[in-house]
Amino acid sequence: MSDEQQHAPAAETRAFEADVARLLHLMVHSVYSDKDVFLRELISNAADACEKLRHRALVDPTAYGDDSALKVVVETDATAGRLVVSDNGVGMSRDELVENLGTIARSGTRAFLEATASTGDGSGLIGQFGVGFYSAFMVAKEVVVESRAAGAEEAWTWRSDGTGAFTVEPAGDDAPARGTRVTLVLADDAKEFAEEARIERIIKHYSAHVPIPVFVKAKDAAAEKEVVDGTALWVKPKSEISQEEYKEFYSFVSGHWDQPALTIHYRAEGRQEYSVLLFVPETRPFDLFEPERRGKIRLYVRRVFITDDAELLPSWLRFVRGVIDSQDLPLNLSREMLQNNPLLASIRKAVTNRILSELEKLAENDAEAYAKVWEAFGAVLKEGIYEDGERRDALYKLTRFHTTADTTGWRTLSDYVADMRENQTAIFYAIGDDAEKVAASPQLEGYRARGIEVLLLTDPVDSFWVQAAVGFEGKPFQSVTQGKADLEAIPLLDEAGEKEEPARAGDLATLTALFKQHLGERVSDVRPSERLASSAACLVAPDLGPDRQFERLMARQAEGRGRIPPVLELNPRNRLVRALAEKASAGGAADQLNEAADLLLASAEILDGEAPSDPAAFNARLLAMMEQAFAAGGPSEG
Repeated sequence: MSDEQQHAPAAETRAFEADVARLLHLMVHSVYSDKDVFLRELISNAADACEKLRHRALVDPTAYGDDSALKVVVETDATAGRLVVSDNGVGMSRDELVENLGTIARSGTRAFLEATASTGDGSGLIGQFGVGFYSAFMVAKEVVVESRAAGAEEAWTWRSDGTGAFTVEPAGDDAPARGTRVTLVLADDAKEFAEEARIERIIKHYSAHVPIPVFVKAKDAAAEKEVVDGTALWVKPKSEISQEEYKEFYSFVSGHWDQPALTIHYRAEGRQEYSVLLFVPETRPFDLFEPERRGKIRLYVRRVFITDDAELLPSWLRFVRGVIDSQDLPLNLSREMLQNNPLLASIRKAVTNRILSELEKLAENDAEAYAKVWEAFGAVLKEGIYEDGERRDALYKLTRFHTTADTTGWRTLSDYVADMRENQTAIFYAIGDDAEKVAASPQLEGYRARGIEVLLLTDPVDSFWVQAAVGFEGKPFQSVTQGKADLEAIPLLDEAGEKEEPARAGDLATLTALFKQHLGERVSDVRPSERLASSAACLVAPDLGPDRQFERLMARQAEGRGRIPPVLELNPRNRLVRALAEKASAGGAADQLNEAADLLLASAEILDGEAPSDPAAFNARLLAMMEQAFAAGGPSEG
């Protein structure tokens, strides 16, 4: 008797974990539009189990035992209303049955529940979130799983009606010799899924490109009928593959049920030989921004499945799905060899460059299709600008931006450089959370008055890649909220003529000195502004300090991190500033000038998207000013 049998009860009933229980309730009571997907998921799981055994047999040839012909069999019994999906793959132990099917809510379970709540119909999301097994409860009133792990003596049975609990117990004498058998006792309204013709149609539609043969056998049939031959799609010539076949295979490898935005299929020959079949989705995977940033490319060696988590692409291409099949790698690849193999490194470099080339072609030939890709994955591609200096120029060609010239459409860096103003030497950008709000910030007034286009950067990664960006076509990137603007050499537009005379230089120098003395360490400096056109004041980062938005982002990530005091810039042409400068030069009341300094700093903080540094004091000053303006019963009439 094995240790597993000695320490496990003969039969045990357990409750599902909370998220799994919610998921099962959803499946049992589902009104999903496409219930056929349950069979796709069960066959996919069965094929994965066969591929895992094939991989194990590379280092342990005895893993096959007497049965090396891997296959998936779907048995129909219309009379009894049953459907059985079995495989002779790697199988599961008792603990694996418990872990995989009931007590551990996998990372995708909650995400699936949230996505379904927002869409209303989750049948197209099931594969994407890794909850495929549970979809059996859309059509079954009871599910029985019998499994024997490869090489194990004992077999175990898992069963549940999907209403909150499951039972695990030793399997009977008719348990699989190896692998897993899933029996569905079909619900009264799902009996059609026991009809052989219906099952064949579903398999051909959803699972035609599973890399393991799939057979169908009716209850009283003499033999199994092969429905899927297990031929790898990626080794076939492109001319022999239809768009529908590509779409079906994309759904199989990605779990997505949308259309791929880009299909990349080719065979590399020469010093290395390998086949590539990759897809760029139209929509974001739910786990795109998980901290691990792992890719989902399947690695095969001579059609033998090796792993689905080899680092075959850089993390900034983790949205790409598909298969790479090498003819040269050793079959007994260890994890260490995967990480340090020069052949894999060469494949990774070549395939990465090919993907960038194909994306560039898509952008040139179908701007609308590429715009969808950029909207879904632009934030991830921009990680490459920060992390991959070797491909920075190639990624620059792919980047798209909302700008002050077009806040809703997309502009390229080439578009920007072509439209630069006379004497403009830098590519200007502004960082924030919303393009329209950023475009309306006072720091952009002087740029707008001169017709200077500004990139509006609203992804969190933007704060990082611009730090590493050395420039484009010889033009450096420059933040509009960092350092001096240096805009004198760029003429104002005719319609933005200078309508107000600036404050006298001497008066302004007196005012900025008084403000700096009063505000003290709350600001790094107080100075006249070239970037303001109408507003009285704004905040910018010091010349050698980080961009304001980048500093805010870093402060949120590192609690307690100190921040560099900003520079308060005053607009010399603003009537309020001009009046204050004249008052300061004439020796006006210090307390009034100090109040003005405090109020201008607080208003600049608000315009910068922050609360005043001292909200209570700001509120008191504001109320006092209102009382003074509306004294004696309110403003005079007439």
